Amino acid sequence: MDEVRSTTAWVATHSSHVKIDSLEIEKVVDSMQGNIPVVEWDFEKIHYFDNGPLTVQYMFVLDALNFCFWPDKDLNYDHFAMGLKEALENDKSALDADRLQTYTGPELRKMLKWPRPLPSEEERVRLLHEVGQELERSFGGEAANLVKSSGNSAATLVKLIARHFPGFRDHALYKGRQIFLYKRAQIFVADLWGAFKGNGFGNFDDVNSITIFADYIVPAVLRQLGVLKYNSALCKMVDSDMEIVPGTEEEVELRACSIHAVEKMRELIKKKFGKQVLSIEIDLWLWSYGVRIPTLPHHRTLSIYY
Repeated sequence: MDEVRSTTAWVATHSSHVKIDSLEIEKVVDSMQGNIPVVEWDFEKIHYFDNGPLTVQYMFVLDALNFCFWPDKDLNYDHFAMGLKEALENDKSALDADRLQTYTGPELRKMLKWPRPLPSEEERVRLLHEVGQELERSFGGEAANLVKSSGNSAATLVKLIARHFPGFRDHALYKGRQIFLYKRAQIFVADLWGAFKGNGFGNFDDVNSITIFADYIVPAVLRQLGVLKYNSALCKMVDSDMEIVPGTEEEVELRACSIHAVEKMRELIKKKFGKQVLSIEIDLWLWSYGVRIPTLPHHRTLSIYY
């Protein structure tokens, strides 16, 4: 996504609170000899997959809900992935577009087998309704038709999602500039690519156009690796679990600098080792690294975008 790369690069060059350490990027790349550790998609075996349109529907609904788990310390992505998977296995119509438009908070909780209100529950229900309504209005009720309309282009699919589904329009204003991040729209492409192993609904001619998916885990891992440096005020905010308001300079820089740092990592791997690495592959490695360290300090922002 050119607009994601160019606008996040601008943030990185004008950043006040987060800096990218190029020497540390080189150390990380050299320590691996340019070989990003291979992490299989669905290495935890938590996703629904039937090699057909229902998998696409599942992925799109899951990615519509894939944000802001941290306010409930017992909740994580796996609960949503497995809950929706089990719901589909018990009832193939559970994620049909017409039903998505009617779910309530308690019904969503029941589907996920979650015993108490979810973080941002009203927003999650609103997004389910939005997805159901727009799929029905523009794509015959099926996310598979949304994917088909992209013409095997990852960049086109992200743009289609942002155009039709406001809840996926992940961008921010930073020092007078509009910055594009598109975490959940891009991760839908990555999920399809990983699930279908680059074939069928996961076949994208330009999958290398996708950047990493800037959330709250990846910046924390890049900081742990020494690639990102925070100023003292931001260190204090992150390490003391202070909430960072969405759209603030600090929050935008954390996400944008993470994206640009990984782009620099990709460029260096290609320059030094002649290897073309996908941002998707780097993101999967960083994310799987981070979720294995439950004590890793991360920034806390209430957002529907990640």
